[in-house]
Parts: sequence; structure tokens; C-alpha cells
Amino acid sequence: MKTLTMGMAGFVLGVGAARLLEPRGGARRRAEVVQKSARLAHEAADFAGKSSRDLKNRSRGLWHALFGWRGPVDDEVLVERARSRLGRVCSHPGAIEVFARDRRVELRGPVLASEHDQVVREVERVPGVSAVEDRLEVHERPDDVPALQGGAARSIPKPELLQENWAPATRLLVGAAGAGLFGWGAARRDLPGLGVAGLGALLLGRSITNLPVRRLLGVGAGQRGIDVRKSIHIAAPPEELYRFFMAAENFPRFMQHVREVRVTGEARWHWRVEGPSGIEVEWDAEVTRTDPGRLISWKTVDNSTVESSGTVRFVPDGDGTRVDVRLTYNPPFGALGHVVAALLGGDPKRQLDDDLLRLKSLLERGKASGHEERVTLS
Repeated sequence: MKTLTMGMAGFVLGVGAARLLEPRGGARRRAEVVQKSARLAHEAADFAGKSSRDLKNRSRGLWHALFGWRGPVDDEVLVERARSRLGRVCSHPGAIEVFARDRRVELRGPVLASEHDQVVREVERVPGVSAVEDRLEVHERPDDVPALQGGAARSIPKPELLQENWAPATRLLVGAAGAGLFGWGAARRDLPGLGVAGLGALLLGRSITNLPVRRLLGVGAGQRGIDVRKSIHIAAPPEELYRFFMAAENFPRFMQHVREVRVTGEARWHWRVEGPSGIEVEWDAEVTRTDPGRLISWKTVDNSTVESSGTVRFVPDGDGTRVDVRLTYNPPFGALGHVVAALLGGDPKRQLDDDLLRLKSLLERGKASGHEERVTLS
């Protein structure tokens, strides 16, 4: 197992070093590494500051929740605390009147039967409340009750670990736990240790990327593994850009890694693309929405090698057009696969930057470089 791990690490490092040192493009890649390293250092310092402040605020909140209520609490404070809780679990919080006296809270007004128990329990949890006097009018349906008309159903908040985005303190603590599990599991050098190390690596990756596990691993994430958004100004009218994008044969003219795009049916295109390290990848995509001169959307068909979707918007901007591109894709193994692909020279984020610059040159100057040769608009 150790030999296999070292061999895989050596292979990845070797390929990465070759990409950095090769005569063509190596200098540019080394400059990008330096730039990205500086950016990562800045982001790490910023994350450390946010995590520290988040931990401090949470500690104060926990201390107040455990011990702060034991002192005298003003009745108006209790009323405001109770009202803030009602908004979380009640679809019509304005219909409920809240009174407080000597740490006892009284609730009056109409409430739906499906929300009644949760409303009372939520107020009972308010720090400083010793008892709740329930005088609510319970209604099975909102019919003929003016105060219960309209409103929006409230959903019970998910525990933070089940939410898509984690707070800085949560990411820091889970990441630290993941790193500890990974180190302990790797040191065992046996099958149980491998499982613990895998779990630790998963927790560490989840905390670093702040991506849900399904997107991190590419399992059940659909087209939403990685999101890319780019914009560029091109001195051409929106209608011309729209027609250019709708012609499938134009994509290889400005997209460096696209070898061929051909129409295979109504609103369906077959793509042949050069992937990491020259590996060729093919898939079918269908145009799902068009608005002439304004918008084009597409997505890959089911069971494609790379699941993706995207939208291009053409927005009038002065003497030209702002082209807004949003691309979502789910490479094999999700975000982890994206990292490996980037090491092998297949980072779609950087490729999209280069492709849009070639598109700008092609449409504004009538020529651009692509596929080792000069490409012209005519």
C-alpha cells in the first residue's frame, strides 16, 4: 500500500514538474503558480481571521446561552427574544401576541395546528424563560381567520453540518479533525487505518473547498460539480455574437482544446475535445433555451462522460457587447478530479479565460491563434 501511494504521488508530481519545466508554456505556468500561491496565502490569512472571529463570537454566545440567563432579564428583552424565535417556526408570527412578566411568557393569538407544538417548544427554549403560558387559538385551517391568510411556511433549520455552506469556525474545526484522522489512519498502515485516513481526507477536503460531499466526489451532483463564471467585452453587436455561437463549426476556431463540434440532430451537438495530457473525450449536448441576440443555454445528455451545463448571455455594453459565460460541470470524481486535471494541464477555468481572449481577437481583429496555427474569421 505504501509503495502504491508513493508511486501515485511520484507520478502526479513528475507530470506536474514536466508541465512547469517544458520549453513551451513552462514559463507562463511557473508565473501562474507563483501568482496562485500568493493568492492562496492571502486567502489563508483571511480565512484564519474570519475563523478566529467566528470562534470568539460562538464562544460568547454559548457562554451567554448557558449562564447569561441566570441573572435578571428585562421583560422587554424576553419578548424580543421570543419574537425572534417565532419567525423561525411560524408562518404568521405577526398574528401571535407575546407578553412577559417575571420570566414567564404568555402567548396569545391564532396559530395553525401544524405549527402549534413547535411554536411553544421554541419559546420554551428562549434563554431566561422559566415557563410558557399557552393561550393560543389553534386552527386546523386558515379559512375565515384573517390573521392566518397568506404567509410563507417555515422550515426547521438544518443542523450546520448538513448545510451546503459551512461557517469559518465549522470549517476550521472539521478540517482539524479530518487532518488528525488522516494522520492517525495513515500511520497505522493497515486496512482499518486506510478507512480512517479516507474519512479524514474527505472531511479535510470538505472543509477546505466548502463544497458538499456529493459535489466534492461528483456523486449525484448532476452538472454542478464546479462552477465557472467569466465575462468579457467584445466590440461586436449582440446579434452577431449570437449567430456566431449558434454555428457549431465556430467553436474549434477559438476554443483551443475543442477538436470538432458537429450537428447530430435538432438542437443537438456532438463534441470531441482534447482532455488532460492529450486524452480525447467525447459527449453529446443539447441546446435547451435560446433567445436570439440575448441568450443560449445547453446541457449534456444523460450518461455523458462529463456532465455539464452552461449559459451565455449577450448584454449590450456601450459600443459592443458584454459576454457573460456561466459553466457548471461535474468531472469524474468531482472537485477532486478537477484538481488532478489541473495538475495535468486540463484546468477548464484557465482554458475558458484563454478561449474568450481568442474569441475577442477573432471577432475584433479577424484573426487569432489556435491549434498551433493562425485562425481567421473569414
